[in-house]
Amino acid sequence: MTTPTLRTERLEFTPYRPEDEDAFVALLRDPLVCRWMGQDEVPEPDLRALFRAILVDVYPKRLFDVWALWHDGEYAGHAEVKKTGNVDGHELVTALRPEYWGRGFGTEVVRGLLRHAAGNLGLKEAYGMVGAENTASLDMCRRLGFRELRDVVGDDGSVTRMVVISTTDLP
Repeated sequence: MTTPTLRTERLEFTPYRPEDEDAFVALLRDPLVCRWMGQDEVPEPDLRALFRAILVDVYPKRLFDVWALWHDGEYAGHAEVKKTGNVDGHELVTALRPEYWGRGFGTEVVRGLLRHAAGNLGLKEAYGMVGAENTASLDMCRRLGFRELRDVVGDDGSVTRMVVISTTDLP
């Protein structure tokens, strides 16, 4: 199964194309995005190599689903559904450009990913990893029906909350 194009009310999820590389790199180099994703700013050459890996490894080998998110023809962010090393299951990964924050796009992305996980992948549950200080994303997860499983403490002392939702109880 290849990564499908998905649509929500305002967003289109499309597999990445080579011409999307600069937008992908800019998103994941944004200091605000890095902060809430719980990562340091990744060097640009590493992000370009990661982007190329999506095109030449992830898609051809069907390793997991990964999308560029578009709103009215503008790159809005990134989304994934992939196996997680933290538990025996699949994790939802999202990153939006800051100008899309606080406008319901995060909720829309997660709902779209959950529908895909349940309907196309047959998953019974999905996980997320959210920085403990990212109260806006944690509040969104609670509103959607995620429950907190445990805290994961990084080597640097940072805390990430592992959350889970049953896809049979989708909002």
